[in-house]
Amino acid sequence: MEELEIPIFLQCFFEFLGTFIMILLGCGVVACTTLKNSKGNGGGWVVVTLAWGLAVMCGVFIAGPYTGAHLNPAVTIGLAAAGKFDWAMVIPYIISQLIGAFLGGMTVYWFYKDHFDATDDKDSKLGVFATIPAIKNLKRNFLSEVIGTFVLILVILFLAESGNTAEVGLGSIGALPVALLVVVIGMALGGTTGYAINPARDLGPRLAHHILPIKGKGSSQWKYAWVPIAGPIVGSLFAVLVFWAYRLLIQ
Repeated sequence: MEELEIPIFLQCFFEFLGTFIMILLGCGVVACTTLKNSKGNGGGWVVVTLAWGLAVMCGVFIAGPYTGAHLNPAVTIGLAAAGKFDWAMVIPYIISQLIGAFLGGMTVYWFYKDHFDATDDKDSKLGVFATIPAIKNLKRNFLSEVIGTFVLILVILFLAESGNTAEVGLGSIGALPVALLVVVIGMALGGTTGYAINPARDLGPRLAHHILPIKGKGSSQWKYAWVPIAGPIVGSLFAVLVFWAYRLLIQ
């Protein structure tokens, strides 16, 4: 029996919803572990990376059956460049991801508003929404995002090669492998920049931080914002080049 084609609107809706849930839970754990008087305050990097992996897994559960669960412009661009996704759908997917990420960041603020009000540190407040480098060195920060995303996309492409599903994306390789992949990238490569490895994950919530009336919030650090946007895209394209080299070698 022939499979029904999923309408474009429905695909975009599930990319939006999956990204929204991912950001709500991912940024939520940062708020939980860093904002003053939160019961999770001081939970540390292991808690953050584990929860981010599980947040991605939840987004995959939602969007996977409908889109393959990209949830990330770097994934969408990388799959299109690899010939595994229609270029005509790239912009609609990215817009859906950005809206989902923006609203996810907005929701985290309203959920933790009392704790934002109780927290004085401006970087802690921004860090809930967007990535901030541990040591500001834009060239090295950019390289960190390139390498982290290179690993993400390369593993996705290779795992999808041996999969049995027609859709390609985070959901193609299963929710648990995706979660573990994000966790290990965070634990191994996340210490320098906070590992955005996803332009929507950083840009959407950073825009929310810029707009929201957060008490004593400080700067949204837009001069740094290009790093978690450009770095993941470049890393994704490098991963595709390696993937194509592999395909040429085995043919």
